[in-house]
Amino acid sequence: MKTSNERLKDAGYARYTYRLRVSSTAHRALMAEWDRCRWVWNECVARSKKAHSERETCGPAKLDRMLTEARALTPWLAEGSAIAQQQTIRDFGKSRAKAMKDIKDRLPPYRRAGMPRHRKKRDALPTLNYTRRGFRLKNRRLHLAGNIALTVVWSRDLPATPSSVRVHQDALGHWYCSFVVLAEVRPFPETGAVIGVDWGVRETATTTSDAYDLPHPQHGRKARTKLARYDRMMARRKPAEGQSASKGYREAKKLRAKTYRKIARQRQDTARKWAKRVVRDHDAVAVEDFRPKFLAKTTMARKAADAAIGATKSALLEMGRKHGRDVHLVNPAHTTMDCASCGARTKHALPLSERTYTCTACGASSPRDKNSARVMLVRAGLTPAGAEGVRPLGAPLPEAA
Repeated sequence: MKTSNERLKDAGYARYTYRLRVSSTAHRALMAEWDRCRWVWNECVARSKKAHSERETCGPAKLDRMLTEARALTPWLAEGSAIAQQQTIRDFGKSRAKAMKDIKDRLPPYRRAGMPRHRKKRDALPTLNYTRRGFRLKNRRLHLAGNIALTVVWSRDLPATPSSVRVHQDALGHWYCSFVVLAEVRPFPETGAVIGVDWGVRETATTTSDAYDLPHPQHGRKARTKLARYDRMMARRKPAEGQSASKGYREAKKLRAKTYRKIARQRQDTARKWAKRVVRDHDAVAVEDFRPKFLAKTTMARKAADAAIGATKSALLEMGRKHGRDVHLVNPAHTTMDCASCGARTKHALPLSERTYTCTACGASSPRDKNSARVMLVRAGLTPAGAEGVRPLGAPLPEAA
């Protein structure tokens, strides 16, 4: 187990996101600021491509000098906040450095981060970043550089003074602000209990305790009829090539986007509530380090996406960090082939249709996912002595027949 000092050191930073109420005046100011930052980003892309073709370097320092010269020559650019424009250059530098690193590491193309591209006015959503010098909180309102005042919907109080803020707009036109603060660790009292978690499609999470299993919520399936209706509305009103979209088409598109946003929030809410219950009642959690991306190419793609395994796993890791619990990520290789009771491994992989695991060495029989959840505990070294259905630590491993 980690000490309190180690947990505090691992806490890092956290983001607190709030809805914004934006007036028409503030909206015009934000969009004008975004136009300037978007110009800076596109100029960075052009300068970077030119430097690459001429075999020259193009780092953040060179781009900063470019920005200083551009602000001196362009009054329109100088009217905006220099902090937001400098942060745009920092974001560009991080994006380009990540893409170059992936190329240097010879990652396959589908795993690489793409090189920064031009941001088009009609496609890119506004995003503005400000450091501590570029904003302040006064009378419960957010004041940005450039005399932009925004009303924040304070759903909860900030635990500490924020070091930066990101103001962004989503696809529905809603504005949000995201503050970065030092993560606050709120440790739960110790319980002496541990739990193993196995991910799946029939049940999103199967644990070593039946009380903490997470059934498939099927939020997407429940909204399928409504989504199909909006899809038909968009298909009927789809504009011809070269024509602008009608008001009815834009309205149907917005209703469809609102439904998808509601589904995403339902999945997030379900994941966070389950994760907090698991973390509150257990000192340590052994979780399958499962990456569900490959399921997108299988016949289970829709059901797997609706299960939101990745979001649930992220919520569990975040809750463990927030409340000072140990969350162990376990390699998922052969977890369906190993026996949790004796440690023997089958000679062949079990087909998905076979839902009961029967060990040929010790004769133990249990549901396939329950056995895998127990294997998580064994591999993480969290198995309590004498736990039912789980091999004690240090026991000899017999060979499968």
